[in-house]
Amino acid sequence: MWNIFKKEFKSFFNTPTGYIIVGLFLFSISLFLWVIPGEYNVLDNGYANLDGLFYMAPWFFLFLCPAITMRLFAEEKQQGTIELLLTRPIKRINIVLGKFFAGWVLVVVALLPTLIWYVSVNFLAEPFGNVDSGAFWGAFIGLILLAAVYTSVGLFASSISSNQLVSFVLAVVACFTLFYGFELVGSLFSNGDTAYAVQSVGINAHYKSMCRGVIDSRDLVYMIGISALFIFLTQCFIAPKRK
Repeated sequence: MWNIFKKEFKSFFNTPTGYIIVGLFLFSISLFLWVIPGEYNVLDNGYANLDGLFYMAPWFFLFLCPAITMRLFAEEKQQGTIELLLTRPIKRINIVLGKFFAGWVLVVVALLPTLIWYVSVNFLAEPFGNVDSGAFWGAFIGLILLAAVYTSVGLFASSISSNQLVSFVLAVVACFTLFYGFELVGSLFSNGDTAYAVQSVGINAHYKSMCRGVIDSRDLVYMIGISALFIFLTQCFIAPKRK
């Protein structure tokens, strides 16, 4: 598993594409936070917080995570190396986990530079450090867990297609459905309890809970459970089982 992790992690940055993907992610969010006027601009809203980051990041993740994961299995199938990989003396689940952790860590690495903005906001606050750190770190942990869910979904999409573009599109659609689809369906119900029940099935309800700075065990179990489900499905679909 460790060797697969290292191989996938290094190969992402062996070409300019990896740097471009991460760079575009950070550049796009920074424009909305610091340059483009609007409700998400830190300097315009007059409050020392990064709420805009935690609102926008899940939507940018819809493209970042699939872009990172689309090649993990699709490329193996396209090049015909998936059979060779599966004949190695390593359990199928370890192959999947090695690729999953590589993709997840890559997303976290792309997210880490945003901590510079947290430091910047502390300097902008008056007095210094007058920032709701609990809400920030709760939301940041929520983003890391959200990255795990999106990565597992993207990995599954990559396992059912040999075309990277198809894998990318499938992952984007699936992640959007899980994140916001249930919010849309829930809003159709006039009964508040029914709407809440439907919306709680989606990722967004649990992510918003963590953005308030409260790390609830139910949210953790949900995020980890969804990730584990798609990891399990991936190992079932990467190739026909060996006899």
